[in-house]
Amino acid sequence: MKQLVFPLILCFTVFFVSCSNDSPAILKDEPEPKEEIYPLSDSTNTGDWILIEELSDEFEGTELDNSKWQIQGVNGVYKSNFIGRPPSQFSINNAIVEDGKLKILTKWEPDYNFNPKYHPKTGEEFKNITTAAVYSTHRFKYGYMEIKCKSANTEITSAFWTTGDNSEMDMFEMFGGHKTNEAWRKRLKFNMISWDPENPYYLPSGNGPAHTRNIQVDFYTANDFHVYGFEWTADSVKIYIDGKLHPDGVILKSELTNNGANLNRWVTDDFYWIWVDSETFPWLGVPDSKEEVGPNGIAAYEIEYIRVWQKQNQINVKK
Repeated sequence: MKQLVFPLILCFTVFFVSCSNDSPAILKDEPEPKEEIYPLSDSTNTGDWILIEELSDEFEGTELDNSKWQIQGVNGVYKSNFIGRPPSQFSINNAIVEDGKLKILTKWEPDYNFNPKYHPKTGEEFKNITTAAVYSTHRFKYGYMEIKCKSANTEITSAFWTTGDNSEMDMFEMFGGHKTNEAWRKRLKFNMISWDPENPYYLPSGNGPAHTRNIQVDFYTANDFHVYGFEWTADSVKIYIDGKLHPDGVILKSELTNNGANLNRWVTDDFYWIWVDSETFPWLGVPDSKEEVGPNGIAAYEIEYIRVWQKQNQINVKK
């Protein structure tokens, strides 16, 4: 009987293998298609937006993606020779990725090795306070910028801004905490700035703010996360708060004037790098002690994501 069973098993095995070779291949599970992400103010994408991966980040993981971002001061590199605004100074230890967020930390560190000790141009002393700055490795021209964040709850800026070759555009400068001016705790300060001392279109000197505007909101920016959106074109900048166009959030090139004359060059015609940072503004007050900075002498400007879109037929990004 045993002699008969083995040949039968062998025949069945050969038959099964032969049949299985003629059978359709078993399909592996295909990855789920990536969900498209659009601006909060245009969730159905009527604007035909394309997410620019090089300038967008969800800040997952444990460290910053250095293909997209540079921490100011790493390897001694300071873009635009900007080391911080006295009395605070940028520290490479104060930009971290944690809990799915980029955190720009402000610390009370009187024993920090401030280097230089004094600002090389103004002579002001760097002391007591360290902050941080992060900027993009890529730059772009026109599009929709969106950031979800919560400002630091202390007398220090939480900023989202951009720089070009001869100009700067500050999407916002926030003061999440303030001892004397309640309005700052609910304010986004928007600025367009020329850096060109010979530019005839702005101030008499050519160098300084071309336009500034206070965007007041109905919440404390340090209390919770909110989404801030900025649509930037050749003719306007539009500011959105949690997906809604702000009543004071339309800045038109045609309406901007300098000494009574319309500006015939948009200050934001450059390609721009994105920055996020915290700075001290002494004219608005600074923390005077460890306790005023925050618990354990630390305050955090927290960023859940940064996203940039451009029109499908107007992709304009470069390093």
